[in-house]
Amino acid sequence: MQRNIHFYRILMGQLTGIKFTNDLTGHPRYVRVDLQQHGDNMLLEDFLDSIAVETRKGETTMPFDDFVKEENERRGVNV
Repeated sequence: MQRNIHFYRILMGQLTGIKFTNDLTGHPRYVRVDLQQHGDNMLLEDFLDSIAVETRKGETTMPFDDFVKEENERRGVNV
């Protein structure tokens, strides 16, 4: 992270719709993104998706076919 601080400081003055907030030690810690300006950005969407995936790491999973069967039974659908 230390080597990226210079990069972030350069970006802070060049990007619109993106704000970096420093922690108490002065290091960049948070990023605020204007979703009206950057909300349709596919890289941002992928980044947020990867965070969502990471937070669900370790949860139990089931095969897709089992999920479909279970959902169809729950809804009373005969397939």
